[in-house]
Amino acid sequence: MPASLLWAVDVYGRVYSLSTAGQQWEQCRDAQMEFKRVTAAQQCCWGIACDNGIYLNIYASDLPIRYQEETYENQRWNPVDSFSDRLLPSDRWQWSDVTGLQHQPLDSFQLPSSSWEWEGDWYADENFEGEPTETGGWTYAIDFPATYTKDKKWNSCVRRRRWLRYRRYKAMDSWAKIPSQQTSLPDPFSDISCGGWEVSEEPRGRLSLWAVSLQGKVWFREGIYHNNPEGSLWDDILLPGEVVQISCGPGDLVWAVLWEGQLIVREGVGRDCPKGASWAVVESPSPDVGVIHVAVGVNVVWAVTKDNKVWFRRGVNSHNPCGSGWISMVGEMITINVGLNDQVWAVSCEDRAVYFRQGVTSCELSGKTWRVVNVPRDGDRSHSSASAASVQSAGCFFSGEVCAQSVASDVESDVEKGSLDGASCPAAAASPELCVDALADQTSEPPAGAHKPRIPKVTSDSFISELVSDREQRKPSGDAGAVAPAVLEVEGEGNDTVPSAGVAPSPSQSGGPADPQWSNVDLEEAQTQQAQAGSAVLDSADTSSLSSVATYTLAVEDPYGADEHPMWAWVSGGGCSVDSHSQLNWFNSLNASSLVQSIQSMSLSVSPAQTAAWRRQIFEQLSERTKREMDNFRHYEQAIEQSVWVKKGTMQWWRDWKPHKWIDVHFALEQFSGPEGNKDGILFIYYNYYEEKKYLHAFVNEVTILVPVLNDSKHTFAIYTPERTKQRWPIRLAAATELEMHDWLALLSVSCCDSRSIQGPPSNQAIWSVTCKGDVFVSEPSAGLEAIPYPTPCDQMFWRQVGGHLRTVECNSVGIVWGIGYDHTAWAYTGGYGGGFFQGLASSTDNIFTQTDAKSVYIYENQRWNPVTGYTNRGLPTDRYMWSDASGLHECTKANSKPPSPQWTWVSDWSIDYSVSGGTDREGWQYAADFPASYHGYKTIRDFVRRRRWSRKCKLTTTGPWQEVPPIPLSDVTILPCGAQSSVDVVPLWGISNKGDVLCRQGVTTLTPAGFSWLHVGTDQPFKSISIGAASQVWAVARDGSAFYRGSVSAESPAGDSWYHIPSPAKQKLKQVSVGRTSVYAVDENGNLWYRRGVTPSYPQGSSWEHISNNVRKVSVGPLDQVWIIADKVQGSHSLSCGTVCHRLGVQPLEPKGQSWDYGIGGGWDHVTVRGNATEPPRLQLPSLADPSSAVPPNPPPGRNAEANTT
Repeated sequence: MPASLLWAVDVYGRVYSLSTAGQQWEQCRDAQMEFKRVTAAQQCCWGIACDNGIYLNIYASDLPIRYQEETYENQRWNPVDSFSDRLLPSDRWQWSDVTGLQHQPLDSFQLPSSSWEWEGDWYADENFEGEPTETGGWTYAIDFPATYTKDKKWNSCVRRRRWLRYRRYKAMDSWAKIPSQQTSLPDPFSDISCGGWEVSEEPRGRLSLWAVSLQGKVWFREGIYHNNPEGSLWDDILLPGEVVQISCGPGDLVWAVLWEGQLIVREGVGRDCPKGASWAVVESPSPDVGVIHVAVGVNVVWAVTKDNKVWFRRGVNSHNPCGSGWISMVGEMITINVGLNDQVWAVSCEDRAVYFRQGVTSCELSGKTWRVVNVPRDGDRSHSSASAASVQSAGCFFSGEVCAQSVASDVESDVEKGSLDGASCPAAAASPELCVDALADQTSEPPAGAHKPRIPKVTSDSFISELVSDREQRKPSGDAGAVAPAVLEVEGEGNDTVPSAGVAPSPSQSGGPADPQWSNVDLEEAQTQQAQAGSAVLDSADTSSLSSVATYTLAVEDPYGADEHPMWAWVSGGGCSVDSHSQLNWFNSLNASSLVQSIQSMSLSVSPAQTAAWRRQIFEQLSERTKREMDNFRHYEQAIEQSVWVKKGTMQWWRDWKPHKWIDVHFALEQFSGPEGNKDGILFIYYNYYEEKKYLHAFVNEVTILVPVLNDSKHTFAIYTPERTKQRWPIRLAAATELEMHDWLALLSVSCCDSRSIQGPPSNQAIWSVTCKGDVFVSEPSAGLEAIPYPTPCDQMFWRQVGGHLRTVECNSVGIVWGIGYDHTAWAYTGGYGGGFFQGLASSTDNIFTQTDAKSVYIYENQRWNPVTGYTNRGLPTDRYMWSDASGLHECTKANSKPPSPQWTWVSDWSIDYSVSGGTDREGWQYAADFPASYHGYKTIRDFVRRRRWSRKCKLTTTGPWQEVPPIPLSDVTILPCGAQSSVDVVPLWGISNKGDVLCRQGVTTLTPAGFSWLHVGTDQPFKSISIGAASQVWAVARDGSAFYRGSVSAESPAGDSWYHIPSPAKQKLKQVSVGRTSVYAVDENGNLWYRRGVTPSYPQGSSWEHISNNVRKVSVGPLDQVWIIADKVQGSHSLSCGTVCHRLGVQPLEPKGQSWDYGIGGGWDHVTVRGNATEPPRLQLPSLADPSSAVPPNPPPGRNAEANTT
């Protein structure tokens, strides 16, 4: 889970943010004024400043915010001037929008605010529907409006072309004021709340922003989405009374607090009406005490009444936004806020600290307990010149807060009252006793001529000794050791130095020797200077590295005074992503941190050189002991030459003969190890056939893969061997429970790896693949896999599973591997192995992280029209199910639809999906003449059936050797396929965001495979596939099916300079492209595989497309131009399989298209990549027929070579 931010405002109006991966509050330094309150989303934060203006802070991202302005130039043909801007009076404007109704000349476009800047000048768009135009971007038609074409015809009387200009939002990571409304300015605002991003995914980044004015009115900000983050205008909302506060959740929940203490709920909030339709009144939890604050999430509502009591509203959801009743909760708060995943934060009324509600889950929305967020602020750090590295090495933590506040909490209020000009008692950081004594001194009359308190500075140990010795005279001897040395000095003006109250004078003022001041925390140097200065107050044994470390906190210069405890006024967690699995470092107690610092300080006494020598000595002693003990027994024979162990269990087996059905069997794994340590085993399946006991067996070293199978009712897995792969008929077994299935899979996987002597993580040359279920598999390629003319059949490849859940994986030969989940999250491979259900020796102990994935399950509601009742769910007897899947062959209702597997859990309710290809109407319906047909989003007179898609999100949590690469979600990724002996320092990596933006990753190396930032590469349209070749040639496919080539990509210019349009194959739309060393392959939407002919270094765009095969789902071209695909409809001797890994045979430099296909593992595979296999294959030199001494060439290994087209 990527890091996100919790926002808060203190009582002085300073804005702070706390990262989920951080341990301190970071102050927003760019804020030029104080803020009243803020409201956060996932990508931005809104705030109300003291000038009552609305400010926006958008988080910096590698993906810029760009808005495309467009206008159309229209011309009409006449016999005199040909095409000119002389239009008919009834025609549209010469410069207009796409409809022609609005006048839009080029000089009429202005920047919305000072936060925007133009990227360039206006230019004519020379592409039309993915194809380049030949006449400067002009498209032709008979008249306005009509269907335009790029070709000029004899009857083309009008033409138009589109002009484009981009503007970029430049005020990232800074507070930018929202420009005032030009017409009627709203009242000054007093409250603000943003949310609603889960109501609709279109347009991208849509937000709902609600605001409350000082007069109690509610305003809604229109037009907020990704390309227009500031919105367009304010809209007044009718109210039943005066509102004082409002809260908007991520979904459709909007609650507000009335002046009288009642609550109102906005009803009718939806995709087509984000402002809602009406208000419903909800009474306060207590009849006598009104509500002052409310906070809503996805399915929760929290409230705070005027007596600071906290209340939880039960029964709240999208269907019942008002809920059913109130539950009183523990705690007294002044404000409360609900963030992502319905997590809760609040500000306490007692100590003004920020509290987090622990234990909030989807099953227990009210949580369990409040826990204080106990982290320092960045402004509390010392202004000492000591470097951060030195402070850390000394085990010190210099802070402006009272480190012992848990002990001195009873005197905090007195410290604040007794401080001079807001400066806290410096000795309060030392101990409670010191602070109490200091307070006693402050009550006395201050000395004459006293100046303002000075800032304490770091000095030597002699003053610490005097301070400690002074405390020892006033304390029992047993307490003296509990006081750590303090380093405090009061700086005076000129020669007049007056100590602060409660602080003893320094030795230099009392005639003692002058001590050196520390500008850096260097223990040895400080001790040397002390010895030279003759400072012998402490015994030599006490002046060690521990006693010379200053562990007291220092006061910090602060315009508001050094408040010992931060006083918070507002908190917002709307963009803070926290769940029950999150590991937060916000709650570390100060005592524990002090203990850690002490341990760090103690570790300073042992140098790294001493540690290395100590380890070397122990290793030598252990080696000598082992040699001494083992030499005496080398002449004995081995007692046991071979060990055998057997594991048995009961399962169900999908029998091989018809009628196929599940039968109960006994399953056994017999494993044995030889005298040389080699291991092997046999699998036995015992079953009854007409009351006769029989068995089926398979050798472990012949098993090629173990695959979990997607099944709604059983926990099944499949066992493949080369012969079973040819038949397309694996051994399918079903366990009684999911745990039992995982145990067997882990055990069998370890046995298979042991029999093949495979251990540890995958090699850099490994071939990666992903099943349609999301399981990740890897295979170590043999040396003869790409051999010519007799390669190793790919059905003999051994695949082992790697933990994690992904949709696609890409790799290269230097070990850099990236994956993309179903939720478009990018993941980088960490170098481990195992994870998931692999435990113990089957998984590495490090580099294993928690991984989450999310996907949507879709079902379709189908209806047919009849003349009596219109559209109803009563279809014809031959119609599909009225609730079905996309094909209509399987009945899928809301009640019986389940997540893809038991590992998935529902995280949302069923909702109408409007993002369907072809568009929908306002209710989500698509219309057609009959089932099945081409659907469209509008009704015509010939449409007799309609359907709409419902979606529901589910989530999976697992573990694997993957680490998340935030924050941009990706739809495709490609890595440079380096050669076997490549020495590339920075590896080029390109990606496409889920919105179609092209990105180039910077800083990708073998040590930092995740890189550090994205570089945006401009495009005129969204893309969907991208691939980079071994010579840095970048090819891409746009969403309209056209291909593009990126020119001038090199190490000096990693992003290239421009895109070159490549025509697609005739009447085909491409969907995926893959580039190798010299070859370029592409797959179209109809499953055809194409090869790009004529690609040369001097002409990298190639000349034409040549058809290679059909029934292809994905293609992967390796660094040696080897070609692998995922094929559909592969016929075996027993059944037909879809999603099969296939290898192209006969690929040579002179014949890059190859000759035939070799079928491997399948079906159910969805992705394969061979871009890491850069090992040159051995080439067999055939003997000459004229040479009688030549050896007879070996027979080719058994395999199945199909013709060019898979069937």
